[in-house]
Amino acid sequence: MTAHEHPAATRAHFRPDRRRLLCCGAAALGFFTSLAPAPALASPWTSPCPDTPPRPALDSALQDLLARSWDGLDPARVWDVHTHLLGSGDAGSGCRLNPVMDQWWHPMEVVRKRVIMDAACARPAGTGPAASTDRAYVQRLRQLAADFPPGARWLLYAFDEALDAQGRPRPDWTTFHTPDAYAQGVAAAHPERFGWVASIHPYRPDALERLALARAGGAVAIKWLPSSMAIDLRDARLRPFYEQLAASRLPLIVHCGEEHAVPGAGREDLGNPLLLREPLRHGVRVIAAHCASLGQALDLDRSRPRRRPAFELFARLMDEADGRQRLLGDVSAVFQFNREPEVWRTLLTRQDWHERLLHGSDYPLPAVRPLHRLGRLVAAGLLDRAEVPHLERLRDANPLLFDFALKRSVRWEGQVLSPRVFASAHHFGGAVS
Repeated sequence: MTAHEHPAATRAHFRPDRRRLLCCGAAALGFFTSLAPAPALASPWTSPCPDTPPRPALDSALQDLLARSWDGLDPARVWDVHTHLLGSGDAGSGCRLNPVMDQWWHPMEVVRKRVIMDAACARPAGTGPAASTDRAYVQRLRQLAADFPPGARWLLYAFDEALDAQGRPRPDWTTFHTPDAYAQGVAAAHPERFGWVASIHPYRPDALERLALARAGGAVAIKWLPSSMAIDLRDARLRPFYEQLAASRLPLIVHCGEEHAVPGAGREDLGNPLLLREPLRHGVRVIAAHCASLGQALDLDRSRPRRRPAFELFARLMDEADGRQRLLGDVSAVFQFNREPEVWRTLLTRQDWHERLLHGSDYPLPAVRPLHRLGRLVAAGLLDRAEVPHLERLRDANPLLFDFALKRSVRWEGQVLSPRVFASAHHFGGAVS
């Protein structure tokens, strides 16, 4: 498919005002590359990475905060349902990142990679044969998980490459790729902490065979990011895939709303929450990533569609018959600064949704400091100002604990995210596997 045929996809990395983007990107790149790549990876943008474990014990104030956060929860039922697994393939993982993320003439992509990999402490120290981005990423995640009580687990996401409508791979649309086999292998090596989620592009000729293999290999869900992977949920070719998902009761995790971190094919129209009606009507259990809490989408229910908040459309589906039976939402990233207070208040007060809301962190993004501006939560009346310094220190100590404690701390008019939101294991077949 040529650039003329598919302009939305080919503009995924360069928007119309290229001069301004290039200048801003160059300035940002200059800032980031000026930071010394020391082992500790000190950065004003991300949480610090310790040179070696163990880290110092948490002080009494942070221990009290965590004790309150765990009150009423069974750790064995707390599964983080939105955890990214990334790598460069330097240790045989099969992972890859788009080459533009290392090309200085694509400055915003270089910055994107630098921020995300720094947040995951995935820049290995040294240059010897043992140095590996793949291994550093997993080592850091295991280190953070070790601070949680036994039983808590994380679902690691594979991420398939983008394909065009004919099922041909499009590496130019693929921001990153994490193979199913790698996610499965990491989870199998550390089953006490990790499960895995497969990612299978439904336009693949062997998509159904891959789905059967994923199920046999212990995958607990399938993940799609339609705008990045170029998947139209309405495509009639997806019906056999939906039927197999419904028969197996394997959940389909779908990113809805705007996508900033993984531009990929740039098809924002495919992230419309209303498109979830198609898998829902085929009996699929669907988890809307981030509760579609960012950006706008066309209200396709109107004779003259107009753009509405994507979260409003998600809420509409949650209250429809099919939605009440089979639609869920994960709360990863929902308390980032770029969400509206109305989203926060709705998620806290709609207690009738809480059985269908699931805890997720969107790791490694909790370690990216600018994404969580706690003062905005304070100003909106959702967070006690006295908690801010404790949460900020906790973020530096362990971004995953910070994300968990923040979600347990926010409240509106006395209402909080109930323990049901964090008891997410049963949605995937049990408390322990």
